[in-house]
Amino acid sequence: GLPVLVKDNQAVAGVRCTAGAPMHATRIAATTHPLVEALEAAGGVVLGVTNMPEHAAGSHTFNPVFGATHNPHDLGRTAGGSTGGGAAALASGAAWLATGSDLGGSLRNPAAFCSVVGLRPSPGRCPQSDAAPTAWRGRWGLGLHAVHGPMGRTVEDVALLLD
Repeated sequence: GLPVLVKDNQAVAGVRCTAGAPMHATRIAATTHPLVEALEAAGGVVLGVTNMPEHAAGSHTFNPVFGATHNPHDLGRTAGGSTGGGAAALASGAAWLATGSDLGGSLRNPAAFCSVVGLRPSPGRCPQSDAAPTAWRGRWGLGLHAVHGPMGRTVEDVALLLD
């Protein structure tokens, strides 16, 4: 199968899923996120989970559980966020494909910071989860705008993951 990295807010059953938050530092996922299920059904193999800011809220990938993710091209610079862990892993050659999430640039910004490709798909294009915080979905109405999507080292890699 094709190895894929998943963002730490996309659960994989039996694997630690912290969302970068101390309150979830020891949580083991009981279920698998629908996007990860779709990738596994298509032959993808989860290689690992990537770092992100706490609850994916931030343009710099740092959290109190795992610390900061640095830009592999210049360790003195940020990998961006919130999918900075995936972007840094791709740029360092650790993998070809990664998943991420995006509300205000969380796939696109770290991709640009790390010289890889991130695509924010249209809402509904990639499987979503109902596990987003209630405030995001309800009071703030962000559930309609937040999406999960692909990141890769090339446009062709992103197209492969999106397909």
